[in-house]
Amino acid sequence: MLLSSVLPAAALLVQQAWAQAADPTSSYYATGVPTDTPVPGNYTDYLRPRVHFSPPRYFMNDPNGMHRDPSGTWHIYYQYNPLTPVAGNQHWGHATSKDLYTWENQKIAVWPPNNYTYVFSGSAVIDSNNTSGFFPDQDNGVVAVYTLAEYPGGEAGIQYQAIAYSRDDGYTFEAYDRNPVLNINSTQFRDPYVIWHEPSRHWVMVIAYAAEYVIGVYTSPDLKEWTHASNFTKHGYLGTQYECPNLLQMPMKGGDPVWFLVISLNPGGPRGGSISQYFVGDFNGTHFEPFDDATRFTDFGKDNYAAQFFHNVPANEPQIALGWASNWQYTQLVPTGLLEHGQFRSAMTVPREHYIANVSARGYDLISGIHNVSAIIDEELAFNSSLGNGTILAYFGDVPSGAFYLEANITNLTSTLQGTANFTISSSVSGEYISGGINAAGSPGIWVDRGHIRGFDNPYFTDKFSEEGVLAPNSTTWSLSLLYDNSILEMFLNGAQQAGTVTFFPERRLDTLAIYVGGIPESAGSSVAVWSLKDTWAPQADGNGTVRGNVTDGATGSMKMF
Repeated sequence: MLLSSVLPAAALLVQQAWAQAADPTSSYYATGVPTDTPVPGNYTDYLRPRVHFSPPRYFMNDPNGMHRDPSGTWHIYYQYNPLTPVAGNQHWGHATSKDLYTWENQKIAVWPPNNYTYVFSGSAVIDSNNTSGFFPDQDNGVVAVYTLAEYPGGEAGIQYQAIAYSRDDGYTFEAYDRNPVLNINSTQFRDPYVIWHEPSRHWVMVIAYAAEYVIGVYTSPDLKEWTHASNFTKHGYLGTQYECPNLLQMPMKGGDPVWFLVISLNPGGPRGGSISQYFVGDFNGTHFEPFDDATRFTDFGKDNYAAQFFHNVPANEPQIALGWASNWQYTQLVPTGLLEHGQFRSAMTVPREHYIANVSARGYDLISGIHNVSAIIDEELAFNSSLGNGTILAYFGDVPSGAFYLEANITNLTSTLQGTANFTISSSVSGEYISGGINAAGSPGIWVDRGHIRGFDNPYFTDKFSEEGVLAPNSTTWSLSLLYDNSILEMFLNGAQQAGTVTFFPERRLDTLAIYVGGIPESAGSSVAVWSLKDTWAPQADGNGTVRGNVTDGATGSMKMF
């Protein structure tokens, strides 16, 4: 992640006001940021997502350090400014979950070492074999590997890689006393993603030389000493810079797992601002070789960036990721940062399951669908298994979460594709609406239009998005899945062969859903089902709607701070 072009003056003034810390390997605690409890937040505003993760207060961007610990608990860390609702003063926020939807806010996990350095993006791994030497008596030690970015006097300085270790399952960390572990004296060298490569018996880091369009590959026996192994250079869509790489094995439908490299781009994405692309290929422990030179994107919307995949998911299972549901072109301007909306900015996508399949002619298609949505299904709002050409209306204004999940299917299609299934989600008070749908005729695909929402306007807040799809072999169904959550919408075409994420900010809460199916032949059919979703934050809130998170240490039950 790069802040030099987006860091606002207000954040710089706060940053410059911090007192100098003497020891660069210590932790610096800014005035007003709680050190022994999570940051509290209010989750009651009508724009606040209820099944997507969002920070308790102020500004969040990239997901970091994602892993599933040996007990089955999922950990998300994230780029976090706990002082103002704009980028700057970066820490690693932290939350945990058993189901990837019901999150418990934890204490800030990784702190800057001094008053002029930010903790940028990175990853966290479980060092089960104690290769680092930090964990002589345990097999569940966690090592965070991250970028430290210096801003002396408010100006961008060098970026280098550091590590910190946790002996309590990733709840508290101690910085390594010999940081940095990798420093090439560059101002554009960041976002390490680290994996254990079992055949080579060493750790592998992929990292962005951002301004050079290079992903570097480094290896290490112990997470402390790193050796350069290779570069992956100027592949795919370049944009303005590379960021936030991930390298992992991904299951391939009908074959063995393949290696998967995802690279985020910002700015300069083809839809404007932030976007991510991926490559499929082979990796031998030091070099990644793509199967082809095609450019493939992870999302057809504009609000899914810097996704990170969870460690400790077996390679033959769908790989799970969360993305940052925003775009650097406007993220610091959206109205959720205002006092009346609780002063939070940004959310993560819902957890998505991924695998590779040869669906289209280009092949190596990323299938990106919702993970275990049944965990948050509440009540049925509407259902018709034989709608044909018709309409369904569903009022969800009395759903406590304000969120719902929709599935619409056009079935019994032949080689001649026909029919549409479109939706409108509107406010009965303000008349605002967001619309979209799937089209099985002409140029078949999926589309969404957020241009009739009036709560936020910006030249870069593009209205309309669409993507083409294909009818998978041996399939006779053209389908839409949709998850709506107050200010974020995620859409999926045909079993998630295409996925799109858009944010929107209405003046009043939307409360009415209409689904229209039309143009299907007599031999075809259609079905629609809509369910309300649980409010995953409400059970944690006090009488004022404030969520305080875990006020005791998650691993030991006692306050602990390095």
